[in-house]
Amino acid sequence: MRMLLDDGRQGYLRTNLSGKLSYQSFVPSPLQDILPLDLDNETIGILGACSRKIGELEGMIQFVPNAPMYLAMYVRKEALLSAQIEGTQCTFDDLLDPGRNDLTNKDVADVVSYVRAVEFAVNRLKELPLCMRLLREVHGTLLEGTRGAEKNPGEIRASQNWIGPAGCTIETAAYVPPNIQDMQDALSDLERFINSDTIIDPIIKAALVHYQFETIHPFLDGNGRLGRLLITLSLMNDGVLSNAVFYPSYQLKLNRSEYYAQLTSVRERGTYELWVAFFCQSILESANDAVDSLYKLIHLKEANCKKIVATMGRASENGRRLLDLLEGNPIVGIGFIAERLGVVRTTAASLVKDFESMGILARQDDTRQRYRTYLYKDYMDILRQGSNPL
Repeated sequence: MRMLLDDGRQGYLRTNLSGKLSYQSFVPSPLQDILPLDLDNETIGILGACSRKIGELEGMIQFVPNAPMYLAMYVRKEALLSAQIEGTQCTFDDLLDPGRNDLTNKDVADVVSYVRAVEFAVNRLKELPLCMRLLREVHGTLLEGTRGAEKNPGEIRASQNWIGPAGCTIETAAYVPPNIQDMQDALSDLERFINSDTIIDPIIKAALVHYQFETIHPFLDGNGRLGRLLITLSLMNDGVLSNAVFYPSYQLKLNRSEYYAQLTSVRERGTYELWVAFFCQSILESANDAVDSLYKLIHLKEANCKKIVATMGRASENGRRLLDLLEGNPIVGIGFIAERLGVVRTTAASLVKDFESMGILARQDDTRQRYRTYLYKDYMDILRQGSNPL
């Protein structure tokens, strides 16, 4: 299978080597050269709605009590969704279950590493501009302790790679990214574009940056996950986001086939405008879901606080402390509660019993008599939305 390109602004195919070793790799046009885009009115309208919805989410996060807990859960959801795009079967429950602390499940380990990479990137962005140095560092964190650990974490590839079905060769690959020299030139162009003074809407810019990074494919592994994290980092770098306040992979996962088809279409036909339209719609839906989830989480907290005050009397202070704990740890055991709240096990057990009677906590497994774990079910139901494996 060979790439077939329509002549256009997106780039061209370069022939490498000669004879039987000959192959063609893609050379993408610098993003600066494809501007301005000719967006239709519908896309411009969606772009405006997207900006407003992200602004609404940003505003909510600034004033919501316990916002860091919600942000931590959103980071985990983005990590999970991004990994699921590439086939992981890990679930939200797997990720948050304290019984999985050995991380023997490689799918769980991949998602946990992504969470670490997001947290590292957000903090590193306070010290560095968005550049290849930062992305190499993030890539090293992303692949550390995962199935890609042998694929040179943190190092730009020094060999040709290709994309296609398992077992395919460079001759049968669906896509062959730039060769080493073209890759280095393209990365330099991309870094300049990311930090340039070009007047462009930050959401459109994030769409183009994500496409270009995926097209360059500069690492031996982890390009997809890092490229999706780059969406958030680009929006943060341009001041649209203050933190990882939503999960952009939500709609990209739900529409995975179209997501890949749109990226391919840009490479083959130069359809940047169609990609931007798809990207904006995806980001809008992801932001809508994040806002909706945040409203539900806030209302759930308020409703449960009222239950605690009305039901628990003098124990309501510990009840509120347990509720706060559950927002960061929605699957818990009595020993964990006792340790984190600084109370004896009998007090922790009594709190759990009260929370069960109020319908806040539910046992995960009724057949277990010892080492039971309890689930903050309504909270998890909100966060699980759209997070089942493909």
